[in-house]
Amino acid sequence: MPEDRSSAGNGDSTDNSFWRVMKSAIFGDASAESLREQLEEAIDKHEGDPTPDAKGDLSPIERQMVRNLLHFGERDAGDVGVPRADIVAVEEGTTFAHLVQIFADAGHSRLPVYRGELDTIIGMVHIKDVFAILAKGDEPPAGIADLIREPLYVPMSRGALDLLADMRASHVHLAIVLDEYSGTEGIVTIEDLIEEITGDIEDEHDEEPPALIVPIDDGAWDLDARAELEDVADLIDERLGDGDSDVDTIGGLAAVLAGHVPAVGDCVDHPSGWKIEITQSDERRVHRVRLHPPLTPIDPNE
Repeated sequence: MPEDRSSAGNGDSTDNSFWRVMKSAIFGDASAESLREQLEEAIDKHEGDPTPDAKGDLSPIERQMVRNLLHFGERDAGDVGVPRADIVAVEEGTTFAHLVQIFADAGHSRLPVYRGELDTIIGMVHIKDVFAILAKGDEPPAGIADLIREPLYVPMSRGALDLLADMRASHVHLAIVLDEYSGTEGIVTIEDLIEEITGDIEDEHDEEPPALIVPIDDGAWDLDARAELEDVADLIDERLGDGDSDVDTIGGLAAVLAGHVPAVGDCVDHPSGWKIEITQSDERRVHRVRLHPPLTPIDPNE
């Protein structure tokens, strides 16, 4: 009688694993771990290992890149790239000579072009088009209209993986991220997306970014509104990281507590006793805040 190889008790663990995966794929199996979860567990198991266990195994930097890749699909265009406040852009009426100077100062290869205000971005200019004119010694144009290219326009909710596919398919490596009102939320380059996997890629033109959280006199702190609440909690007071809201920055927390975008000079009370003073903002968002400590000293044992 032929051997029944479909039995779960035949001792072939590889075969069992295969049928378990097939059963999960067809009928669903809530108890079965996903491949993502299995990989995460394997990486966690070796967290802190200074060197690979065996020849050909993953190094610490490779493990981190794999971990980043596992979570890359969870990110969207609103999570990555350059926020609105940090965008370097040029107005469509900019002269060619001024454009060359902006490129030299900014150190970027692509610059958005706006009409009147940053919410109306009409295109982008690429440095290689500028360099081609300079290298050939051609008569430079008076304006930049003929140099403007079409960028990608994507909503904040566009997945990072989908955006990377968009850039590869279109050969356009700059995306304008739009908010729910079709205003400019930020920009994303293909380098920003790659850095989500590899970590920051710095070159000789990159400058050390300014600190987002800076201690000042009398126990107060000066913060960029983009400072992550997790970092604020670690450096200042863990209670500042507590809360049920979906915000993850100190600027977002100030807006949630106030119920609106607070203006410069406004002070928002945090339940812990800290006061959040708004030092820079506009009608759309908070840019900088100052944290004033509670009147009652913090008990480190609490």
